[in-house]
Amino acid sequence: MSLMDHLIFFPVLLPLVAGVLLLLPPLHEDLPRQRVMAFAVNATLVLVALVLLGNSLKHGTQVYMMGDWQAPFGIALVNDTLASVMLVLTSVLAMAAHLYACAGEDEKGPFFQPLFMFQVVGINGAFLTGDIFNLFVFFEILLIASYSLLIHGGGKQRTQAAVHYVLLNLAGSAMFLFGLGMIYASFGTLNMADMAYKVAHLNEENIELAKSGGLLLLVVFGLKAALLPMHFWLPRTYAYTSTPVAALFAIMTKVGIYSIWRVHTAIFGDHAGELAGLAIGWLWPLALMTLVAGIIAVMASQTLKMLAANLVIVSAGTLLITLALNTPEATAAGLYYLIHSTLLSAALFLIAGLIQEQRAQAQDRFVKGRPVSQPLLIGAFFFIAALGLIGMPPFSGFVGKILILQASSDVLEASWIWAPLLMSGLTAMVMLTRAGSTLFWRAAGQPAQETKAHKLQVTAVVILLLCSPLMVIFGGPLSDLTITAAQQLHKVPMPVIATGGLPVVEVLP
Repeated sequence: MSLMDHLIFFPVLLPLVAGVLLLLPPLHEDLPRQRVMAFAVNATLVLVALVLLGNSLKHGTQVYMMGDWQAPFGIALVNDTLASVMLVLTSVLAMAAHLYACAGEDEKGPFFQPLFMFQVVGINGAFLTGDIFNLFVFFEILLIASYSLLIHGGGKQRTQAAVHYVLLNLAGSAMFLFGLGMIYASFGTLNMADMAYKVAHLNEENIELAKSGGLLLLVVFGLKAALLPMHFWLPRTYAYTSTPVAALFAIMTKVGIYSIWRVHTAIFGDHAGELAGLAIGWLWPLALMTLVAGIIAVMASQTLKMLAANLVIVSAGTLLITLALNTPEATAAGLYYLIHSTLLSAALFLIAGLIQEQRAQAQDRFVKGRPVSQPLLIGAFFFIAALGLIGMPPFSGFVGKILILQASSDVLEASWIWAPLLMSGLTAMVMLTRAGSTLFWRAAGQPAQETKAHKLQVTAVVILLLCSPLMVIFGGPLSDLTITAAQQLHKVPMPVIATGGLPVVEVLP
């Protein structure tokens, strides 16, 4: 059996092995070697994710059964179009965040490189797993790594933010286990494909238990996705952590969105009988209120990092609206917007980090201060990121919002959705204009220091910013890709035999 047959497992295996090796001699005390190894792993993950994306488009959904234990009892890794798109997004984001960190951020505390690798393990595993219990396992891996990355470098603000973040996620993990127990008691399985087929055939006595378990999981995923009222942890957490960690965390809320897609769209979808649309009634008001809360928080932001964090809440609210629409067109539009918002939010965090380094005590606060050392370069970066996040043409934010508006073309839906979506763009424009004018024009005196942005930092920002125009240039193929992923997600499940109920090319040991 060739190496290619086991490729589905590589996005989990490679960073896991790398994280362990980085803790052992001769790498654990040699930071330059750690950087080289982690960079090589990240570059390999980009290639692996692209190959898996090609395989999913060419062969359809593929399932890898760990140890050759067959579904619904074996551990299944599933690669379909949605999973492979998320893997490509994660690998590109991790590459950029890691390059930025290698400019010196990883020197401010111990174990940054192995923790970064373990974080990637958890994220990739969450996107690949075909079993809800293993989704819990990968959640815990990424959360444990994020706890340490959050306070990397120390500081009072980071420690306070970490306490809130840890306590909330520990409560979320406990609720996750309770929800899993209810789901298993009602379905007799935690394999997602098996559940998707069985949900329409549950006995009356199990329907209420399954409903309770499904709604409890919605609370857990809503916590990860920053769904109101469980979003208050996000701004301080993202604003006070180190710059590359904040950039990597831009995808954390998307893990929650992805999980809702997998459970409440694929399992409790239109085919689920009495449990069809289990979460929709809750998602509509909460998604709209999350978007409104994000808009208000954006208006109140006092630093660029806090503004970027609150824009993540706005993007979460927007994505939750596409979930509430619950159509393949809305899901496809949401996936396009998810890619755009993740990359540009991460870019804005990196730009904020550059500004913090060059404005001395003023840092990235919206107050009059010394000018940055590289106003043209950083100003250009900020201008491009701002246009993309506002949703101005010809950047990807414009295309993403147009797709969402088209998906909500029904008169009743449009009356609820169009106004807050357009208001979010207007609010972002006002606040980013204020931020840019304050940070770059309201400057007095000479630069506080002549420190220039490191080449690796500039490269990281360029990689993320280039993705926005590329998403427009290749908008047609990318839209087709998102539509394919959405159609697979909304597809009526087939009976489970030995492959988890999915159209599979080959079941691999």
